[in-house]
Amino acid sequence: MAIFKIDDKNELYYEYIPPKIDGCTCVFVNALTGDVSAWNGSIGENLIKNNDGYLVYNFRGQAQSKFDRNLELSDNVIVNDLISLVNFVKPKNIVLVGLSIGGLYAAKSLLSGIQAKGLVLINTLRKPSERLNWINNAMANAVKFGGTSLILDMVLPMLASPSFLSKMKSSALKYENYLGLDDYDGVTKLMHGGYTTNWDFDWRKLELPVLIMSGHYDKVFRIEEDINDLIKNLKNVRRIEVPECGHLIPIEDPELFSYHLNGFVQSLKS
Repeated sequence: MAIFKIDDKNELYYEYIPPKIDGCTCVFVNALTGDVSAWNGSIGENLIKNNDGYLVYNFRGQAQSKFDRNLELSDNVIVNDLISLVNFVKPKNIVLVGLSIGGLYAAKSLLSGIQAKGLVLINTLRKPSERLNWINNAMANAVKFGGTSLILDMVLPMLASPSFLSKMKSSALKYENYLGLDDYDGVTKLMHGGYTTNWDFDWRKLELPVLIMSGHYDKVFRIEEDINDLIKNLKNVRRIEVPECGHLIPIEDPELFSYHLNGFVQSLKS
């Protein structure tokens, strides 16, 4: 574990395991309510077994990363932080891996200078719409009343597989977990930044190999016709459907996710 200091009020928590010679480094980009624990368990261990490495970090506003309470945690801030961290750590043979909106941040970093061998988008592809704005706005509002526990309890049945819901049930749906967050809380700021993020990204500009992973139990963000339309804009794409999982594939089934991720990484080495 380590800290990348941006200034006296801002810093990023990160963990870096370098690859062996000729290995790749998966740089994982969280979802808004995520943290490094989504990646640094069996997913990271499986990469190491293949002589690859990984870089995981938490956004400003996420656990163990400091932020100026007066700063808006916009997509520009998050993308620039990703670029700055990569320039600081200097990992070799980067493969960017983003979950949900993290995939959009990863893609934006590619257009702002990060050099990568591949990109993995996990339930990222979606079109700007009034429906998407409504969902993001409602989540940004709800977190102020009941924190992330309220959001997850409300939407998880529409986001995740039944088997994952069974695993989560013992710690979910508890009223005492609903603790509202003020406007200066990191999660509140990140959720607001997610609501204001522009999803009108020009996917045609990406030249590198892209792996698209889509979980079928995601009934909130997964719109099949939109994904089909957006994929047409990608020049070098591999698509994997995951009917066993929902939105949170790496968390719902890390071994299955590792299988597909490692296969993609190996293909980039050949």
